[in-house]
Amino acid sequence: MSRISFALAVPALLSSCATASPESRLRNRLMEVGLPPRMAACMSGRMVDKLTLAQLRKLQSLASLRRAEMAGITLDVFLHNIRALEDSDIFVVTSKAAISCSL
Repeated sequence: MSRISFALAVPALLSSCATASPESRLRNRLMEVGLPPRMAACMSGRMVDKLTLAQLRKLQSLASLRRAEMAGITLDVFLHNIRALEDSDIFVVTSKAAISCSL
């Protein structure tokens, strides 16, 4: 009986230790660079399935540009910073997401 209860408890314990999803991490990073929460949520949902894990990690470098430095960020400035990552796939996916979410 104790083996069965242990086997049932392990998945529950592991799920509580799981880290945040890539989509929520991306959403948080987009908000950290100054995008409004609604725009960040919309864009992250569209971007996370189209970018590789390596590309998502590249986007994390934008988190170094904190909200204080990017107060009132415009979409042009944001996309300029994305282009500076020098990854055309990231730029295309991000641009399409930004356009779709701003409509």
